[in-house]
Amino acid sequence: MILIAGPCVIESKESLFRVAKELVKYYEDKNIDFYFKSSFDKANRTSIESFRGPGLDEGLRLLDEVRREFGFKLLTDIHDYTQAKPVGEVVDVLQIPAFLCRQTDLLVSAAKTKCVVNIKKGQFLNPSDMKYSVKKVLDTRSVKTSGFEAAKENGVWLTERGSTFGYGNLVVDMRALGIMREFAPVIFDATHSVQMPGTAEGKSGGKREFVAPLAKAAAAVGVDGFFFETHFNPCEALCDGPNMLDLKELDIVVQSIKKIQNALEN
Repeated sequence: MILIAGPCVIESKESLFRVAKELVKYYEDKNIDFYFKSSFDKANRTSIESFRGPGLDEGLRLLDEVRREFGFKLLTDIHDYTQAKPVGEVVDVLQIPAFLCRQTDLLVSAAKTKCVVNIKKGQFLNPSDMKYSVKKVLDTRSVKTSGFEAAKENGVWLTERGSTFGYGNLVVDMRALGIMREFAPVIFDATHSVQMPGTAEGKSGGKREFVAPLAKAAAAVGVDGFFFETHFNPCEALCDGPNMLDLKELDIVVQSIKKIQNALEN
């Protein structure tokens, strides 16, 4: 399975490498296609006072250091079409944030790189409408066919991260996993799916106790990969702490997912 994991944002070189060292075991697992994730800039925070990260140049330098030190493939998000080219020269997967999943210029610029393009489904969007976002990438890459296999072969993923359910709450409709998998490989973002936007005085809250049950449910439905933001001390993290998993909890969840997948195969 695809496994995407890492801290929400680059807080410092020390903290980035501390998390990276704990994730080496997934990189070495022959049954896992591992990608290390962290953001150089969180441009869609609730408050202007929120921590955003080190920025493009310093962030890419640190991510490249992680690659050279550990050998990881890398994933990070971009927020502006001008970022696609420079970021695409460093990472393997360009992630399109959920709020920007319909931004044509952003999708087209990402498609012009050699990277896999991982498009997060907007919290506000019908999952069936994600086929149009996929098509923007495939058309830019001159792919004349569509559907799961075309997207897989030409580097397009979709990520489910919950849907808006009233103010300050998200819910996961497991039907969306099957619907979107008709168009592309599907990643389940278990940690952002338990986010509670705008419920922590200018920040997003979250209920990480629901990460494990949702991830196990997605494994039972059948997806191509999982996304977990993780930290050595989520309560002290500078971004998205309430919905991030402790590194020790991550291992328990991954093992549970493996058991479910093995049971389904047998």
